[in-house]
Amino acid sequence: MNEQSNEAVSVRPNRDGGPVYILAVETSCDETSVAIVRDGKDILANVVSSQIETHQRFGGVVPEVASRKHVESITWIIEEALDKANVKPAELAAVAVTQGPGLVGSLLVGMVAAKALACSLELPLIGVHHIAGHIYANQLVNELKYPFVALVVSGGHTELVFVEAEGRFRIIGQTRDDAVGEAYDKVARALKLPYPGGPHIDRLAHEAREAVTLPRAWLEPDSYDFSFSGLKSAVLAALNQAAMKGQPLAPEAVAKGFQDSVIDVLVEKALRAVRAYGAKQLILAGGVAANKGLRAELEARCAEAGIPLLAPPLSLCTDNAAMIAAAAFLKYRRGQFAPFDMKAEPLLKLEAWSV
Repeated sequence: MNEQSNEAVSVRPNRDGGPVYILAVETSCDETSVAIVRDGKDILANVVSSQIETHQRFGGVVPEVASRKHVESITWIIEEALDKANVKPAELAAVAVTQGPGLVGSLLVGMVAAKALACSLELPLIGVHHIAGHIYANQLVNELKYPFVALVVSGGHTELVFVEAEGRFRIIGQTRDDAVGEAYDKVARALKLPYPGGPHIDRLAHEAREAVTLPRAWLEPDSYDFSFSGLKSAVLAALNQAAMKGQPLAPEAVAKGFQDSVIDVLVEKALRAVRAYGAKQLILAGGVAANKGLRAELEARCAEAGIPLLAPPLSLCTDNAAMIAAAAFLKYRRGQFAPFDMKAEPLLKLEAWSV
């Protein structure tokens, strides 16, 4: 990301020694969110408008529909966030916005709104990496200790990230095909479950008394990468074979078999990375971090191994602007502001965003 100290803007960092209020905008996919966070950790407002009901009829997010919904709601959400936080625009220190990755049309809506607000108030602008936001959502509720390893699991991302120092990211493992969230949605569709599929499969898995046996994709012995397309194909094959025999499988048994396979690989590789890199903590981040089965298994295994585990509350797992403000505070303290010709980058790299 091409950053510079924004000399065209009169920076106003708590001139009287008071708190730093950052207003953040998040529109990377199908949630429109605006938050105001004090000093990078205290949430004063975090307004989120979800489009799930709109996209359910399509079985997934439709980019053009998502961007139009952002346009319809962004103005009143900014107003509501300011009202809830009881913060006046003149008290803000900076405006932050998700620069990427994400759907380009959705990113552009947030980018235009943030630029307009920052320009009108003569405030510095901070572009934020979406995954950095997910990781630093934990900063809003916990004390982070470096170095740590972050397990990022969401609809579009499955990564193991080594964070050696504040805001210094190195991806040590990532999915080679489907992200975890994508795999959940595809399996849910095969089971005729509503979108998004993750919560429904998680619920069925907990109701199951038995599980369909499914493979684990461990890849090379020393690899921290992931692969879930083969598992998805194995689920489809099991369903088709059972249907051909006239002995359909119980959906809850399929859900449990699928979720057990996913969780086994995620947990084992995450714990192995923590040990190999000498991390002080394991951080869970991303929308799939709300999965009850994953959280329970990580808690049990980390307790057994003596590894501190941090996971954000469910309200901060899915996309929200408070996490964007938390990550933006890292840049704010260093005076790393973005120029007003900053572009939305749907494929923005996490390592390139490091402070």
